[in-house]
Amino acid sequence: MTTLLSATPNASSDRLVATGDGHRSALRLTFTGSGREYFGIWIVNLLLTIVTLGIYSPWAKVRKSHYFYDNTHLAGSSFAYHGKPVAILKGRIIAVLLIAIYKIAFKLSVLMGCAALALVAGLMPWLIWKSLQFKLHNSSYRGIRFGFRGSLGQAYRTYLLMPLAALLTLGLALPLAHQRTKRFQHGESRFGGSFFAFTAPAGAFYKIYGVGVLLMLGFLALGAAVGVVLVGGVSVQHLPAPVKAGLAALAGLNFYLALFLMMAVQGAMLQNMIWRHTQLGDHAFDCRLKWQRMAWLYLSNLLAIVLTLGLFTPFAQIRLLKYRIESISLAGRADLDTFVAQAASEGGATGEGAADLLDIDIAL
Repeated sequence: MTTLLSATPNASSDRLVATGDGHRSALRLTFTGSGREYFGIWIVNLLLTIVTLGIYSPWAKVRKSHYFYDNTHLAGSSFAYHGKPVAILKGRIIAVLLIAIYKIAFKLSVLMGCAALALVAGLMPWLIWKSLQFKLHNSSYRGIRFGFRGSLGQAYRTYLLMPLAALLTLGLALPLAHQRTKRFQHGESRFGGSFFAFTAPAGAFYKIYGVGVLLMLGFLALGAAVGVVLVGGVSVQHLPAPVKAGLAALAGLNFYLALFLMMAVQGAMLQNMIWRHTQLGDHAFDCRLKWQRMAWLYLSNLLAIVLTLGLFTPFAQIRLLKYRIESISLAGRADLDTFVAQAASEGGATGEGAADLLDIDIAL
């Protein structure tokens, strides 16, 4: 399940992680996919999507999801994906229609454009809610389906009211909106009859967002200081054109380095914090991402993609996915086999009656 877990039957590949909190030794997720294998899937998907003017994209997504799930393992068993392309096609048709309505309405008049924007904003939480149901219901581990119990009202509060609050507060409520989103996604999910729980407070999100802002401000201040030293107090307008171009290039490089560092540090801190505050029954998750490794993956992947004119993209996706998946582990006070059997017995018929609600995926 890509929104919560991602993990081939190969028990020897499972890694034990020591714990000191009363839990049993933890099992770490493993990923056995390779860039070379995935390249064949990626290039065929790309070509067929182009030839069919995008119609093949839902089938491409299903092929990709099967590969990622089948190669993600926990305790010797892989995850499975059961989604159907037609459901994804429905969602994408709806998305394209909404975008077309929005663009056409704004060309006709500002008032009609605002009405179309309100329509899109009003429908988006419903579409995301349906998509979460679809994704989790069509993900399984050892034959047991995941599921999502979150209500439509919660979806509107999470995906409409919270983004609006972030906008009205000029971004001050953005960490709170992020926390509410993760609480909705993780806390309302289940595996069989066992439910996930999410305990991270909003303050933890504010702390990490603050670190990102400080990093960006620090790099900008450093860039400004270097610029002052280089120009020696001379007005920029009096500098030769090559010097101006060099300073502009240096400022751009400084900005992108700051962006990469912020993405790596903030991304690693967020994923570690989110998973360390996620539980499934008596089983607790842990995550050990290193920001240095993330920064290297971001930078090296970008350079390789540029140098290969995009052909390195599937290798880059596999490199990043493998590291992120294998940073996650699961530990519980009970044996995993016992827990899985219990989850299956408690959730045997759960969600089967809601199949009619699970026919749309907007492929978030």
